[in-house]
Amino acid sequence: MNLFLLNLVLALVWGAVTGSFAPANLLFGFVLGFFSLWLVRDRVDRRNFYRPARIVRLIWVFLKELCLSSYRVARDTLSPQMSFRPAIIAMPLDLKKDAEITLLANLISLTPGTLSVDVSSDKSTLYIHAMDVDDPAEMCREIKEGFEHLIKDALE
Repeated sequence: MNLFLLNLVLALVWGAVTGSFAPANLLFGFVLGFFSLWLVRDRVDRRNFYRPARIVRLIWVFLKELCLSSYRVARDTLSPQMSFRPAIIAMPLDLKKDAEITLLANLISLTPGTLSVDVSSDKSTLYIHAMDVDDPAEMCREIKEGFEHLIKDALE
């Protein structure tokens, strides 16, 4: 069983035992379950133990990129001179699973100034439209080292 799911079950059990399903009590049960699972970490698969932290890190990086991209798009849109350099970029994918590719495409599309256009039929390339691109290779590298790496780390 996935340890994150097990931790959620432990939080629900904590709520049932204490008789309160208030969010604060469930959060306390989740933290208590996490520490309980940490105590028996030698008996569980270590790869899955830190998965919730990796997912939180992915969400944190996405929120940071969302804020930075929103600022850049607003700044570029409101500036008197419009000097956009739009481009469609073919980014090779290291991700293989459909869910991982879909998550990457959605994170890119949710970030202002970029849009996932298509995935090649062999799932090896993601086509991205970007509003302002100085260096396509640099943009691919940033996405690969950012979102793609974190998705791979969190979901594999």
